[in-house]
Amino acid sequence: MNPTDAPHPRKMLICDDNPVNRKVAVAFATRMGFEVSEVAGGAAALELLAAQQFDILLLDISMPGMSGDEVLAHYLASDPTPRPRILAYTAHAFPEEKARLLAAGFDDLLIKPVSLAALQSACR
Repeated sequence: MNPTDAPHPRKMLICDDNPVNRKVAVAFATRMGFEVSEVAGGAAALELLAAQQFDILLLDISMPGMSGDEVLAHYLASDPTPRPRILAYTAHAFPEEKARLLAAGFDDLLIKPVSLAALQSACR
């Protein structure tokens, strides 16, 4: 289903400490029809997740303070219902890294720099 066909705009939260990477992801998600919220760190992401529901979370793995792995662990401990699709977002493309992230609870892995096609595919 296309996000614009949904009864309400689908919502995506993008968490990345790098403003350029965040800007690119926001542009792609907006182009896909998502209502986008963006934060620069894990603590801010958890605050927003406690206040709102999202359909897709895009979490950068390597961030200062709180990594995407830590955000995921804290968020999943809250037993969110319904559970959004949670995407790891990293420059680390090693197969063992992907296996580790999927085992931790991420639904998919996007490699930076992200492309529109890769984001569309991961959001399906």
